[in-house]
Amino acid sequence: MKAVEAQLLTLMNNAPQFAIPIYQRTYSWEEEQCRQLWDDIIRSGEANDDYPHFIGSIVYIQEGIFHTTNQMPLMVIDGQQRLTTVSLILAALAEKLELLPGDDQEPYEGFSPDIIRNCYLLNPTRRDLRYYKIILTQTDKETLMAICKKGVNLQNPSLRIQENYNLFKMWIDDYKGSMVSICRGIAKLMVVDVALNRGEDNPQLIFESMNSTGKELTQADLIRNYVLMDLEQEKQTNLYQQYWYPMECDFGQQAYNTYFDGFMRHYLTLKSGEIPRIDDVYNAFKKYHRSLSDQSIEALVKDIRTYSQYYCAMALDKETDQGLKGAFRDIRDLRVDVAYPFLLELYDDYKNSILCYAEFLEAVRLVESYVFRRAICSYATNSLNKTFATFSKALRKDSYLESIQAIFMLMKSYRAFPRDEEFKTELLKRAIYKTPTRCSYFLYKLENHQRRERVESGEYSIEHIMPQNDNLSQQWIEELGDDWERIHETYLHTVGNLTLTGYNSTYSDRPFAEKRDMEGGFRSSPLKMNEGLGQVTRWNEQAIIERAQRLSEMAIAVWKTPNITPEQLNQYQTGPNGATIYTLADYPILQRDKPNELYQAIRQEILGIDPEIREEILKSYIAFKANTNIVDIDPRSESLLVYINLPYDAMTEPRDFCRNVSKIGCSGNGDIEIRFSDLADLPFIMGLARKAFIHQMDNGDEE
Repeated sequence: MKAVEAQLLTLMNNAPQFAIPIYQRTYSWEEEQCRQLWDDIIRSGEANDDYPHFIGSIVYIQEGIFHTTNQMPLMVIDGQQRLTTVSLILAALAEKLELLPGDDQEPYEGFSPDIIRNCYLLNPTRRDLRYYKIILTQTDKETLMAICKKGVNLQNPSLRIQENYNLFKMWIDDYKGSMVSICRGIAKLMVVDVALNRGEDNPQLIFESMNSTGKELTQADLIRNYVLMDLEQEKQTNLYQQYWYPMECDFGQQAYNTYFDGFMRHYLTLKSGEIPRIDDVYNAFKKYHRSLSDQSIEALVKDIRTYSQYYCAMALDKETDQGLKGAFRDIRDLRVDVAYPFLLELYDDYKNSILCYAEFLEAVRLVESYVFRRAICSYATNSLNKTFATFSKALRKDSYLESIQAIFMLMKSYRAFPRDEEFKTELLKRAIYKTPTRCSYFLYKLENHQRRERVESGEYSIEHIMPQNDNLSQQWIEELGDDWERIHETYLHTVGNLTLTGYNSTYSDRPFAEKRDMEGGFRSSPLKMNEGLGQVTRWNEQAIIERAQRLSEMAIAVWKTPNITPEQLNQYQTGPNGATIYTLADYPILQRDKPNELYQAIRQEILGIDPEIREEILKSYIAFKANTNIVDIDPRSESLLVYINLPYDAMTEPRDFCRNVSKIGCSGNGDIEIRFSDLADLPFIMGLARKAFIHQMDNGDEE
């Protein structure tokens, strides 16, 4: 490695060409980073001094250390964003200077339009690709070349390149100072010129360690680099053009930067069974790749490409089948991203004819129903990622849909699939309007069920039949009756009082009879959910409840429970993969007075910590879990062995009966073992149990 200080313009002038390897990310600076560089240029240019302004490093590699006499292109490892952005500024400046009178076209020595283009943007003596000083990757290459050639228009330009070029043109036009300041500021830009020797330096490690000062590398950037960098150039090019570039095109320029990291997280969750943090996807990918000792890098990239097509179909509305397209749209509207690992597996099995179309579609709808019912019933959501990440472990793919239905119906406690009565009861009283996205989803979904002509989102707005206005008119007070304040507060945002209308502004706070009978009113509404409103004579508590009951009956037909018989369900009662289901009856020792008294006391206290905690009876011990085990209990003849899932050092008040079992075998989970034989010790044990729960919640995975 050789590193020296260098004036950026001198480096750009002397370099034969900067080439961005295909494994590098596309140009990604946004207005924020461009503005910072622009402000630095202006500040430096306006300063009456000779101090340079450092903007970072330019790191490149070739077979030998770079010399100006060597005409091989320089492969840029770090610095693409700065080089490209400065090139855009120079191109915009050259265009501006060309519009000035002849004597003003070189306001600062070395900054005429011809010098800018022929020294820093182009190699005028060349007629091939070497004509350009910078060759970007596939998506950006043509656009930058067109800009450097005095603005040739393209039909499908790189959005980021074009937008930033337009920004700099605007900022130059709007600048009130002298062109001299802009030129002098650019001339002061300095970099650390770092030349690597391929035979001696490891560009992979350097790339990983260098997140530029402008915009951090995404997990996608790091993964693409990891996959392609160490390959021979021909292999590198083939893999990129055959798999990676088509994948970038599937996502699209903007969505690739926004969604690819999330997709890789879902892909790795499916493949490894572990849920990586969103900021640690790259490390999880390297770990997964290293576990594939018998799989080539090409096979891995091909697999990623395959699953990315499934993901784009589901998450980016690229599905062509109308039935699936609608189902995926509803999943997106409900924002069920955590289900994507499971849905990716279903999609792959559907594509490979393991799962038929009808069952695939019904499975997606069951996922939707499961998530929405739980939301209405206020079930906690922070466990859903684990639920869907592990769902397939219990699948029986020879009875694919039936096993999905059974798994949903057999989930207990905080993972349960809410049954019809619970769903209807909660829907009647839920102030659903307070979650606008969910409310809009609910009303449109309800309206479009079994409707041939869809009512599209955005065509109508949400209407409160009983107005939101806290200062209700006298007519509305009389309509609601003596208890109008309670009725207004209780039912205002509930489903019985909500509908869709195209006349929201016209309805305003009018009395119900006017809303019903006016032109375009409820009586003539074409919407299914408004059926019957034309026959209601008075909008009061009874009318709201009756309508809510009608809509809730419609809702259980829309968001269905799994259609599985008790006989079918019984075949799955043995649990995942045929595992035995245990109950407290399998612990006869708990029938004794002393162990039973201790167990019932501690059980009540632990379950009372938080609704998330549930009891799970296992062969060797009884577990109390949230995301994972918090407390495990191993019943003994006159006591209970209690295991607290905390590091032993987390105990601030050690007791003589606490044992550190972190380095020895035991029947439960956790470092702390306590022999519980006296109810007087329960408060101390519960203090540790609460601490274990908080520790787990604070260190749990993202949803």
